[in-house]
Amino acid sequence: MRNLVNNFKALSDETRLRILNVLLERECCVCEVMQALDISQTRASRNLNILYDAGFLRLRKVGSWALYSVSKDEMESHAVRLVETLAAAIERNPVARADLERLRKAERVGPGCAERMRSGRKS
Repeated sequence: MRNLVNNFKALSDETRLRILNVLLERECCVCEVMQALDISQTRASRNLNILYDAGFLRLRKVGSWALYSVSKDEMESHAVRLVETLAAAIERNPVARADLERLRKAERVGPGCAERMRSGRKS
């Protein structure tokens, strides 16, 4: 029961729903999530960790990169159904569509990405 409650708590926030939507599209680092949702590094990291702890995300480290993805193979069956329901429900949502459009332009800018994103430079 505890896992189910944690799953629903994790899904009870708009930012986390938007993050899941983006990660259903492709694997992302924190800076790409920041760009796609137009949010701060702190907010992106905090919400990614909540989704990870609830069992919705997989974390893969490559060098200095921390890459997050939705891994249905590693989720409990009820969590897979929740994610699939979310994907269907959010598909035509204008906010979710705008997030995906920004994701298409997002870049993996590396360590210090928060500072560069704040100053408007992506180098």
